[in-house]
This record gives sequence, structure tokens and C-alpha cells, in this order.
Amino acid sequence: MDAIFAKTAKGHAEITTKAGGLTPRIRRVLIFIDGKRTVEDLRSMLTADDLQITLGRLEEEGYIELIHGAAIASAPPPAAAAASITAFRPLPPAPDPTHLQQARNFMTNTLNAFIGTMGASSLLQRISEAQTHEHLRELFDEWFHTLVNSREGRREAEALRGKLLQVI
Repeated sequence: MDAIFAKTAKGHAEITTKAGGLTPRIRRVLIFIDGKRTVEDLRSMLTADDLQITLGRLEEEGYIELIHGAAIASAPPPAAAAASITAFRPLPPAPDPTHLQQARNFMTNTLNAFIGTMGASSLLQRISEAQTHEHLRELFDEWFHTLVNSREGRREAEALRGKLLQVI
């Protein structure tokens, strides 16, 4: 992944003033963003299990901006920026039912293992009903966020994210 983020004026001001009320963990991610490091570089340097969510939040709140990645020519809309962080593989020209079922099973099994059926029943139902890769991709962020919010899932979230991105 070659997405690179840089601090905005608001981001630089936050480093100096701490006026935005960012948590220490989110602030640490902001400090490491320098306009040169790729998202993968940040992922290897930081122990944040929810780096994707943190970068999305910092971007939405105006602390950082995408300067290199999928949409280099102009400032990307929020959906394009999220896609660059998520790094979905290109969809096959024809629907691939095997990969769709693998992705659906993987999402279901990880939620059951780390959250439990009752803790994620609504999300599990929507995953089960997803008919296309696009539908599963719409549920990806919620799946990842749900894992990161559990103690056991937080430790494994990045590895699980990478495995799911191979088939989704």
C-alpha cells in the first residue's frame, strides 16, 4: 500500500496546542504522520491495532490529508480515502462465489470467536445475507471495528484484517 498522509494546518496546531482533545494513542499516530511514511510504514512502527480507524478519524476531523495514493490528482472524497486505507483487491470481472463464501465464513467465524453470537448478532445477520463482494466490503469497517473493540480481537485484528483482504 503506497498511501501517504500529511498533517494539515489543524494537525500541526494540534501537536503544539493539544486543543483537539485527542487520546494519547491517536495523538501518537498523528505525530508519526510526516508526509513521507506510507500507511504500511506506520503500521510497522505503531502498535495501534485499529490504525485504519484512527487514520480515518484523523482525516475526517481534518488533522491529516491523503497526499499520495489511489487518488493523487486531487483531494479524494472520504469514500476514496477509506478505500485506499482498506486496500481491497480489484474485483474479478465475474462474481466469484468461492471467494465470497470464504470471506463470509471468515468474517462470521472471527466474530463468533472473538465477540460471540450474541455480541454481534446484527452484524452476523447482515454478513450472512450479503450477496456480493460489494455488500461484504460495506460491512468491512464495522467488522474490523467490532473486533478491535474486544480485548482478544484487538490483539489479532491486524493479522485478521490482512487475511480477509486476500479474499474479500
